Amino acid sequence: MFKRTEFERVTPESVGIASEDIMWLLDQLESGFTEPHGLMIMRHGKICAEGWWAPFAPGIRHGEQSHSKTYAATAAGIAYTEGILELDEWVVDIFPDQLPEEVSENLKRMTVRDVLCMGCGMDRMPQPTKDWIRDFLAIPVEHVPGTAYMYNSVGSTLIGAIVREKTGMGLQEYLKPRLYDKIGIDCENHRWMKMPDGMEVGGGGLFATTEDNLRLMKLYADGGVWDGDRILAAEYVKMATTLQNASASEEKKNPLAKDNFVGYGFQIWMCRPKGVYRADGAMGQYTIVVPDLDMILAITENAGSAHWAQSVLDTMWEFLERVKANSANLENTEATGRLKDRMNRLSLPREKYAPYSPTAAKFQDQVFTVVKGEMRLTDWVTENSMAGKEAPKPVDSFWFSFRAMECTLHYVTEGQEHTVNIAMDGSRRYAEFEDTLNSQALMNAYWEGENELHVVTRWIETCSRQERIFRFQDGKVEMETKGNLFLGGPEPIVTALMQEEKSS
Repeated sequence: MFKRTEFERVTPESVGIASEDIMWLLDQLESGFTEPHGLMIMRHGKICAEGWWAPFAPGIRHGEQSHSKTYAATAAGIAYTEGILELDEWVVDIFPDQLPEEVSENLKRMTVRDVLCMGCGMDRMPQPTKDWIRDFLAIPVEHVPGTAYMYNSVGSTLIGAIVREKTGMGLQEYLKPRLYDKIGIDCENHRWMKMPDGMEVGGGGLFATTEDNLRLMKLYADGGVWDGDRILAAEYVKMATTLQNASASEEKKNPLAKDNFVGYGFQIWMCRPKGVYRADGAMGQYTIVVPDLDMILAITENAGSAHWAQSVLDTMWEFLERVKANSANLENTEATGRLKDRMNRLSLPREKYAPYSPTAAKFQDQVFTVVKGEMRLTDWVTENSMAGKEAPKPVDSFWFSFRAMECTLHYVTEGQEHTVNIAMDGSRRYAEFEDTLNSQALMNAYWEGENELHVVTRWIETCSRQERIFRFQDGKVEMETKGNLFLGGPEPIVTALMQEEKSS
């Protein structure tokens, strides 16, 4: 049965943190090296600061990327705690029907523990297919499992498949009564990408909230116990949150990510400050546990490249040093009030305001047929790369209807007309797309000069932001797509020719 006890909300000073230091942290996060979406700070089991940068909000799901791995590992930990799964079980014994014709000695030696700590012994991963487990086990195991480190997201998804083999349940079904319902995570607000065989993408396919992440990691911080109920065995928590595999080899692949070289537990990273560990997703989805300060920091954001994501961690470590140096014992009503007011008003910058161009009237309701390139409006690239999802059918034709301070984009795919309304007044309009798990978006547009219309789509449930530039010429439109989709390279320019005037 679902049970959710709300955390106590207190002032920072009441738990020994100066409000000014949290103001400093906000200053850093808003200085430009990241785009913060949500932040929660817990100390001594109490929330002392929380805020979301509009249009993001507390209950909105956020793309977890590799933070999903810790959820998958938690499922394995619960199965271990229930006596269903042993860490030293051979992977070949769990998937006897998925093995290659020739099973190498190294593959025979791979255990569940090896998979959990990124010690599979492989040097590469397969692409997602319907037979992804068979494909994974067919990858050469170049090193004795447990003796080498390679970040292996397909291996993380295999953790969920191991749980499924042992229990007959996927991650969501297995975790609901055993984890979500007990620690107060509303699984109805969770979404998972799925592999072609229906397995949840434990390596990076979860959408969850900032507080979901905090609740998950509080379970680890509290030794696997929640409200007196043991969910994870103490020994599993100890192994998961301490060094199980050296990750120094990451420096060769990702030299800027200094906190990736410290070591790895069970789908949890060790951090440079001694004893600190974190769940970690690309572009800065961090939930950081600081045992010596009895503190948890949860942030969702778009920090872009590894360099900027590392800058977020560097900032967090400096914040922890400030907390240690400026431990507050007395309430500071003025500072607390300023912080509360600021956190209630957090917002991303307004979108650009440029709603007018004479070109708008010239191309009002003019139909353009795509003749070169493929035009897609959905955020499908990540799902395609991680879960093997087929690309949605491309747009065949489109046209714009311009009105005061807004426009409507009409587009036709396989004979079916769709429409999305787009703000042009510096705000954003809600739009929902089909054919993708990450379907909810906010859209705005502005003119750059007379002939260049920029249409911005912000996928509100994750980090992705796309900017499509429509360059109008006589009888033709060329569309260029820019953005920060998590996976996938630049898209080719699309060319469309004017067809005829669309009757109103």
